[in-house]
Amino acid sequence: MPVAKSPGDRAHAQLRLTVDLVILTVRDGALRVLLVERGNEPFRGHLALPGGFLRPDEDVRDAATRELFEETGLDGDKLPLRQLQVFGQPDRDPRGRIVTVPYLAIAPDLPLPIAGSDAASATWVPVASVRESPGRLAFDHNEILELAVEEARTELERTTIATKFCGETFTIGELRAIYELIWEQPLDPRNFNRKVTKTEGFLEPVGTRASGEPGRPAMLYRAGPARRLYPPMTRGDS
Repeated sequence: MPVAKSPGDRAHAQLRLTVDLVILTVRDGALRVLLVERGNEPFRGHLALPGGFLRPDEDVRDAATRELFEETGLDGDKLPLRQLQVFGQPDRDPRGRIVTVPYLAIAPDLPLPIAGSDAASATWVPVASVRESPGRLAFDHNEILELAVEEARTELERTTIATKFCGETFTIGELRAIYELIWEQPLDPRNFNRKVTKTEGFLEPVGTRASGEPGRPAMLYRAGPARRLYPPMTRGDS
């Protein structure tokens, strides 16, 4: 029989903890992610998600909002940040055994970032262009981004967040365009119209929009009181 090891024989990893932030928005007709250019090694000059090390006396979420503000000037306390799964592959960071806690927020009308701290620059980059180059981002940030984008797409299925990317009033076509942009797939207009207008609390009609084109003017809607969708807006059925 194998001999059991005493507690003193067990090796314990000496871990350091970081936070990374995936901030998504719709800007200039594209889903974009907030990226910084690293000013320090490792991966100096590479694009990366904003983030950094947790301080000894700091809560993890507080570290996320601090790093976001220090590197980009965005106020994380005003964003709907939520924690994603931890990334902890042993070789994910050349500086040693470092585990990261990612946070995701998807929100409209976000400002241009202002680079600071150890970020040489900060900018909104189309998600599609990043995903076309799997090794473009530092560390394992491409993998973190992939997870976050899928989570954001699922959020559109289950909540009414898509209406936040439209104006105070909007047409069904304008709302559908948000879904198509973030889901990266075309949707059947009639099927989409039926779903969103039949889902309780999703939309409220407010009248029609005058049109200079032949045909019936488009119906205008505003966001209803619902925050979660039941049944959800599943991608496969649209």
